[in-house]
Amino acid sequence: MSLTVVTHGAVITGRLAPESVWRQRVSEVLTDSADLGVFSAAFDAPAEKKEAPTHLHFHVARILQGTMGIPETGGMYRVAIDDVSAWTVGDFSYSDH
Repeated sequence: MSLTVVTHGAVITGRLAPESVWRQRVSEVLTDSADLGVFSAAFDAPAEKKEAPTHLHFHVARILQGTMGIPETGGMYRVAIDDVSAWTVGDFSYSDH
């Protein structure tokens, strides 16, 4: 599902992912990094079991600024639900036409 949220003044748009999938992908990216590989194990650990989710996990997401999204290819973001001040279902994108 695509979602767009506003958090601390930043607009983040992208696809929601289950926390387990998000953690696995972050771990893979860190493992492939020569400088950051040592941090990958922190994301291999299973998430703590909670009654209700506390964060949204975005995959292929962008921070919207002006007429562009950063990064262009999309990134992975974790946003505390308590920090969301506005939201809409769907993924925003820009067009020059």
